[in-house]
Amino acid sequence: MYLEIVTPEAVVFSAEVDAVKVPGHDGEFQMLNNHAPIVSTLTRGEVKINLAGGASPEKLHKTVRKSSSDSKELFYNIDGGVLELKDNKVIILAD
Repeated sequence: MYLEIVTPEAVVFSAEVDAVKVPGHDGEFQMLNNHAPIVSTLTRGEVKINLAGGASPEKLHKTVRKSSSDSKELFYNIDGGVLELKDNKVIILAD
C-alpha cells in the first residue's frame, strides 16, 4: 500500500509500505495491505512505518527517524491529525 504523510508545511513522507501503525483516539491501530476503507482522527503519538521490501521513500523529511535495529522501520511523531485509507492508499494529514 502507499503511504503519504502531509503537514501544513510539507509532504514529509511518501512511499510503498507493508504496514503503518498510528495513534487513534480509541487506541493504537495498524493497517496492512488490502485493509478495509477507514477514516479516523489521530492523537499525539508516534506513527510507525514498515517499508515494503525494496521500497525507498520518494519523500523523507529530516524529522522522520530510522530504527536503529531495522532499516525498513521508520518513525514519525505527530500532535494529532486525520487519516484516510482507501484503495490501498493511506493519507495522513498531521499536525
